[in-house]
Amino acid sequence: MSGTFEVYEDAAGKHRFRLKASNGQTVAVGEAYETRAAAVEGCAAVTRAADGASVVEVETQG
Repeated sequence: MSGTFEVYEDAAGKHRFRLKASNGQTVAVGEAYETRAAAVEGCAAVTRAADGASVVEVETQG
């Protein structure tokens, strides 16, 4: 089973999404959006961006 995007309204009345893995753990959280439609588009943007994305290691700066 693949992950699931949950779209919800937060306490401030903003719309957000979270991506949950098949085991129920939250693996990503989106920013606050003014509308539900914008939050749903945020889910779609993550899906598009993740398709074929590579994993790269970056050095810690400090």
